[in-house]
Order: sequence, then C-alpha cells, then structure tokens
Amino acid sequence: MQSSSFFGIQNLNNLSRKNFLASSGKTFAVATLGGLIGSMRSDRAQAQTPGKPEEVPKDVEEPIVLEKWKSEYDQQSGPTPTPLPPDRRVGYAVVGLGHLSLEEILPALGSCKKSKLVALVSGSPDKMKKVAAQYGVASANCYSYETYDQIKNNKEVDVIYIVLPNSMHREFTVRGAAAGKHILCEKPMANSQAECREMIDACNKAKVKLMVAYRIQYQPHNRKLRELVQKKEFGDVKFVDAHNCQSSANPDHWRHKKALAGGGALPDIGLYCLNTTRFVLGEEPVEVFAYQYSTPGNPLFKEVEEMVSWQMRFPSGVVASCATHYNVHESRRYRVLCERGWLSMDKAYAYKGQDLSSAKADGKMELHQNIGLAEKNQFALEMDHFSDCIIKNKRPFTPGEEGLQDHMLMEAIYQSAKEGKPVKITALADNKALHGPEPVLD
Repeated sequence: MQSSSFFGIQNLNNLSRKNFLASSGKTFAVATLGGLIGSMRSDRAQAQTPGKPEEVPKDVEEPIVLEKWKSEYDQQSGPTPTPLPPDRRVGYAVVGLGHLSLEEILPALGSCKKSKLVALVSGSPDKMKKVAAQYGVASANCYSYETYDQIKNNKEVDVIYIVLPNSMHREFTVRGAAAGKHILCEKPMANSQAECREMIDACNKAKVKLMVAYRIQYQPHNRKLRELVQKKEFGDVKFVDAHNCQSSANPDHWRHKKALAGGGALPDIGLYCLNTTRFVLGEEPVEVFAYQYSTPGNPLFKEVEEMVSWQMRFPSGVVASCATHYNVHESRRYRVLCERGWLSMDKAYAYKGQDLSSAKADGKMELHQNIGLAEKNQFALEMDHFSDCIIKNKRPFTPGEEGLQDHMLMEAIYQSAKEGKPVKITALADNKALHGPEPVLD
C-alpha cells in the first residue's frame, strides 16, 4: 500500500475490502476524520457564500434591503448606503484651501452620496495644483481669486462652498451669486449683520440658494438631543449651560486680525453655543447680558477678544449660560437641565466624538444612560442636505436668515459687554420661520 502524507496513515483509496476490515482500527478513525473534514469544508464554503438580498429596488435612491442577520437585542444597522451615480451628483467648487478645507471638507466630499468635488479656488497656485492632483480636479477647473468670476461658464459647478476668512464671505458670495451658482458659506456668515443682508439680497436677486454651514444642526447626536427636548422626555427645560473653548498659538493667523475675523472667540467658536442653544430650544432670546475679557499684554489678543461669557433669557423662562475662550485647554460641551432630569453632550461642537448622556431619578435610584448613535461625517451630511435641496428645489434648513439672526445676537452680546448691562432683543424672526424643511439625513 502507498504511504499517505496525511498524519502518516495509509492511503484509504488503495485499501481492499479485506484490508480495510483487517485494519479497521486505524482506517475507521481516518475515515471518520476524513468525513468530518469534508463536512467542515462544505459548511465553510456555504458560510462564505454571500446571501441573496431580500429586495433590490429599481430606484437608485432606494437602499438595497439585505437579509436580516442581527437579533433585536443588538444595535441595528442603518440602511445600506445609497449614493447617486456620479453624473447625478451636485458639483461643488471649494473656495479656500486652508485647514478646514484640506482636513475636513475635501475628504468629506469623497464620502458624500449626492455631492462631488469638481473645482477649486485658491490664492496659492502651487497648493492648488497639488490638491487638484490629489483629488482628480481638472486644471481647467482651478481658479484664482482674480479669475473666480469665470466660474459662471463652468457647467460642472452647481455650488460654491466658501471657506475663506470671515471678512471675505460677503464678496465671494455676491460674486458667486452673480455667476449663477448656489452658495454654501461657512460660519460665521460674515463680519456684520449688514454684510449678511447684502449676501441674502444678492442670492435672492440671482435666484440661487444660500445656506450657512451650521454642521451641528445636521449632526446625529445633537439632533437626537433636540428631539428628546422637543418631546419633553425629561419635562420642561429650565436651564442650559454651554461652553466652547480652545487654545490659540499664532498671533499672525487671520483669526487674530479683527479686519479679517470680525472678532475673536465669540464669532469663531462661541457662535456654536449661541446657535446650538437656539436650535435645541426652538426659540429666540429676548435679552442678553455679557462680559468680555482679554489678558493685557498677550500678543494673541491685541485686536480680538480672548473670552466672552454671556447669558440669554428666552420667552419660555429658560436661561442659557454660555462661555467661549481662546486661551484654555480644549473643552466643548453643553448640558440641558430639565424638570425631571438632564441631557448632556460632551465634545458637542467637535468634528467627531460626540458623547450624549442623560440622567433622571427612579425612586431610590439615579439612572444614568449613554445614548449611543452611529457616528457620521457632519460635513458630508450638511453638503448632501444642500445638494438635496438643489435637486428637489427646497429651501435649506439653515438658510442665510439663520446666519443673520446669529449676527444680530452677537452684536447685542458685544454691546452688553461694552455697556455692562443687559440688552433687550427685538425684531428677531420667529425660530421656525428661519428654517427650511427638516432635513432627511441617511
């Protein structure tokens, strides 16, 4: 008999019936092992065969529904991604290639379902050339600030996303609207409410849409907290405590030049406390009382403020205590205190890592809960919302009027800090009237 390489046992294929019976001890064990291995191979092959989808809708915007595999006791997956074919996505020209564009916006466009990068605008030819090569943008679709107006002839561009120093928002919005392109503008919307009004008027005149990039209003954790507040899951809101702080280092950066930034910590990061509180509560403040401070002799704060602390009083009786600082270790959070419990958001205004928790009493127990949600790219969500508004001809959820309202409030906060007394707020639009239809976020 021939020798087998399998554990040094004789080759069963060459055994006669007599020999098999004679050597039944060893051969039975091998036969049993061989059968087991064959069964395991069959099971493994079957397990590796992908299951057939339960449903494949014909509409490209409808998700493929796969067979169920998770039990109801585990967190369920969301619908499968449903990106539009590239030729149906809305084309974006990104204006300004600084930190936010290179670190967040351009990468986010790669994960968008309804948006795509088609053009770049920059004052740095070398940087733009490299970025264009990295993201596959044609050289014909690269513009300088001087040739920016030529973008009107580019049919690939549907939206201009303005990511420039604050003082440049008004000019490039007005020029972009004149070119017939929809405008997505970073926050703060401008340097003053007067500039905001010019931007809104220019877009209305050109019949193009204008949206301010308030990414927090599209972020899942913040939207969930708002939903729980609106449903009064913890009773009526009584108090909000919010702060957004970080540490600055470069006095030559545009954020520390008042002509470019319009202000310091307040319009840059304090604005998140202001806007998110309004978003969560769904109402507008009727009074603000503020305090402002900058450390004497610190070169970072020759032109802009280091810290602003302010309170807002709302018609419902809610008081919000907010603070922003440019010279402390990073901390971004808010807490909504209600009659029957509280809701808290850590890393609330960060690009990622939001942590939503709550607490309430249950008899002799204090129940704390972490509300886990799938993390999604905030920039992709806001851009895809704007693209959806363009495709379906809808008003954006955060239009120019929302940005204008914040500037009116920030000017009142600065006034209060300067005068050392509360400032009454009048002539604000109703909160619901400011917004377009609620976004449908995948």
